[in-house]
Amino acid sequence: MPRPAPVPASTVELLARLVAFDTTSRNSNLALIDFIADWLGRQGVTFQLSHNPDGSKANLHARIGPDVPGGIALSGHVDTVPVDGQAWTGDPFALRRQDGRLLARGACDMKGFVAAGLALVPELLSRPPDRPLRRPVHLFITYDEEITCDGAKRLIETLDDGGARPALCVVGEPSSMQPILAHKGKHDVRVTVRGHTGHSSTPGKGVNAVQAAAEAVAWVAAEARRLAAEGPFEDGFDPSHSTIHVGTISGGTILNIIPERAQFTMEWRTIPADDPAAMFARFRDHVASTIEPAMHAIDPETGFSYETTAALPGMSLPADHPLADVVRQLTGANHAGKVSYGTEGGFYQNAGIATIICGPGDIAQAHKPDEFVTEEQLALCDRFLRRLIDRLAG
Repeated sequence: MPRPAPVPASTVELLARLVAFDTTSRNSNLALIDFIADWLGRQGVTFQLSHNPDGSKANLHARIGPDVPGGIALSGHVDTVPVDGQAWTGDPFALRRQDGRLLARGACDMKGFVAAGLALVPELLSRPPDRPLRRPVHLFITYDEEITCDGAKRLIETLDDGGARPALCVVGEPSSMQPILAHKGKHDVRVTVRGHTGHSSTPGKGVNAVQAAAEAVAWVAAEARRLAAEGPFEDGFDPSHSTIHVGTISGGTILNIIPERAQFTMEWRTIPADDPAAMFARFRDHVASTIEPAMHAIDPETGFSYETTAALPGMSLPADHPLADVVRQLTGANHAGKVSYGTEGGFYQNAGIATIICGPGDIAQAHKPDEFVTEEQLALCDRFLRRLIDRLAG
């Protein structure tokens, strides 16, 4: 009988296995989840899977330690952004060592943290009798963080099955192992404009969807300037105010036809003081009162429609929260920061789980060709997680 393949134990060994799976968000992640499930199962760790609606992707929630409420979760997503069109110097899905760096898609964002959490499992299972786990350690491994965060939302729906809700959570997004207390919210909208076509020589008989879209985009640009000038502002964020922008736009066919359709995508990134729903309503009210009346005067069927494509709540952990104090102590940080990018942390916090961000790697390396995490950062993460578990679950 052939021997089973050796079980990878170190963080780097596990990272090499994880990055070998192409889990770009457009793909299934089931092969990677099966690998982790098998790895945990060999060690007797029980876990729960939760799937997306068509069953092509899954979250994994494992719990190690006593069957009691509370404990701490280590959370990481395993989907990645694409490598298409990027100038990689090697195979993006094969881990390479180069001058103390570990290069691969997802090495930084954020399979490095997932690997570190998994590498901790054997130690958690073999703690001596005089140092037992008094609270459970949870592993949250999710899908689709890069596009919708639907994985985290689905995992949260299952947390009360069997009373398995942790009290605390560390989201290991790349932060150079510095604690992050807060991040902005994110609200993405696809806007479709319906016009009325005709010959461009008689523009008054049609409704130009591209020009209507351009009027709305001009408002977005003015609103961006207003937010930068008037705020509100919150220290620690860069920039310190909410932002709004248009990322893509399309419409029309040829020059001598009045375009009957246009589309653009826009996003808000909001500080905690701003309400993204109210900001979206402000935009819709402007369109309804200023742009659409002239459109409807020619054809009542014309106008704007909206589809929210992503809505990520912001996250804000009080600076004096015990979790913030512990993470600052263990990382040696003098303070905790704030970031403008979004994470799954806001969903966990809204579910009643005190959440902080702290993970290996620099966010500046995420999503780039030759993405990397340094071996030093992974070593710091390993040490941090061991001390964190001792402090909060041991």
